[in-house]
Amino acid sequence: MAVGKNGLVTALDVGSTKVCCFIARPDGSGGMRVIGIGHQISKGMRAGTVVDIDAAEEAVRGAVDQAERMAKERVEQVLLSFSGGRPVSSLIDVETDIAGHEIGERDLKRALAQAHLLARRSIDGREILNAIPVGYCIDGTPGFREPRGMYGARLGLRLHIVSAEVGPLRNLKLLAERCHLEIAALVVAPYASGMSTLVEDEIDLGVTLIDLGGGSTDVAVFYDGHMIHTDQLPVGSNHVTNDIARGLSTSAAHAERLKTLHGSAVAGPDDEHAMINVPRVGESGADAMQQIPRSMLIGIIQPRIEETLELVRNRLQSSGLVRTAGRRAVLTGGGALLTGVREHAARVLDKQVRIGRPLGVRGLADATEGPAFATASGLLAYAAREPGQANFGSMAGVPTGDGRFQRLGRWFKENF
Repeated sequence: MAVGKNGLVTALDVGSTKVCCFIARPDGSGGMRVIGIGHQISKGMRAGTVVDIDAAEEAVRGAVDQAERMAKERVEQVLLSFSGGRPVSSLIDVETDIAGHEIGERDLKRALAQAHLLARRSIDGREILNAIPVGYCIDGTPGFREPRGMYGARLGLRLHIVSAEVGPLRNLKLLAERCHLEIAALVVAPYASGMSTLVEDEIDLGVTLIDLGGGSTDVAVFYDGHMIHTDQLPVGSNHVTNDIARGLSTSAAHAERLKTLHGSAVAGPDDEHAMINVPRVGESGADAMQQIPRSMLIGIIQPRIEETLELVRNRLQSSGLVRTAGRRAVLTGGGALLTGVREHAARVLDKQVRIGRPLGVRGLADATEGPAFATASGLLAYAAREPGQANFGSMAGVPTGDGRFQRLGRWFKENF
């Protein structure tokens, strides 16, 4: 577990619309209790990428300071989410000869090292963000979750690699350094969101997680206890806000307020008669305010939501994982709060859809229990469920036994 010197775990989610910091203390039963919460409006970020490091530093420092004051503790080490750098999923399959003896830690190390070397050759200048074992096979027979202690001639490993562009990743690390924060683990955002919102049966049977963020939409497919695919679309809820601002000639701040208070992705019978006051940008006096029917606002929002969901559907079809992804989808992120999004998603994706809210993390305030805070909560869940993994990646669904896999994760990190 990525526990700091003071026995605390700190999650930091630096997004395009907000920066969120949770400080938690392990509760002794495998869970987390939040004792400090801080969140600020994001600055200097676009689509999960640092574009103004000075502004971003100000926002991060503000969120961390707010959480520290509430917890009355000092933060030095953080679990950090990453949603930029155009993440790419790839599967690496390797086999290693074990000569018929009992499979032990050394055999797993050898298979992991081979997979990592293959991954390095295949990612073409990108950096490995997470490396997730998603299955083992012995003598060609798949389905093994824990191969230790078994016998066979050949051990096979399938590793899910999530890689990202080097520049955005290094800039995020630089941002943490400037805030005097040590990165204990870097976790791809949709995986963290899945850790906090998905239930075990969904992860086993197949589920698609769709994180509707401000600057981008992240997609992750979970199956058989693991995340097996992730993708990113360069469109998010900020694009809806910009559409409203342009369509109604109002400021971005007022457009965001209109979206939050009156917005919907589904038209209602009274929308033609429900009038909304919209301040015009750059106008003053009697001409500053215009009245529009709510249907006009919905007419701007609806096409962008449909486009985003259709892009998600097309990406899933291109991945070849439509069947594996199952019949369920879970929506997280601030965009999931928009009225009517769930209904649209169910129609476009032809899936049963629910809104994902953080599960299993105690001490959250009412304002931070929604889908917009799924990633930050998921980082805490990651720390609780994935002890010792740090930058090596997740081992979701793989039994850790007496801690040998934790040591293997550290070995992998130190040697590669």
